Amino acid sequence: MLQALIGPVTGLLDKFIPDADEKARIAHELATMSEKHAQQLALSQIEVNKAEAASGSIFKGGWRPAVGWVCAIAFAYHFILKDLIIFGASFAGATLPKLPEFDMGTLLTVLGGMLGIGGLRTYEKQKGLTK
Repeated sequence: MLQALIGPVTGLLDKFIPDADEKARIAHELATMSEKHAQQLALSQIEVNKAEAASGSIFKGGWRPAVGWVCAIAFAYHFILKDLIIFGASFAGATLPKLPEFDMGTLLTVLGGMLGIGGLRTYEKQKGLTK
């Protein structure tokens, strides 16, 4: 939104500011305004992430491990437990209703993101940046 406003505003500078240096300074400041705002948002998010990670509370700092455990349980079910359940039921002569299937595309997307983040976590651990 800021980018859409910058063009017309810098065009108005010619009418109201006669000094070329002052005009260039203001135009540059306007042009970098959205980048500064985005950078401030990113820095704020980093501070929030640091506070979450420093917290001993599982409700604040434990959401990443929780998502990892959900992915691990879903993988274990999909690749191991489901087949063992079907085998055990057929061995016992029982009939089972259709067992649930997971959307593996979505699960792999989430797990891939978690493993990518996990790689950064390993780097932090090796450098002694975390406990």
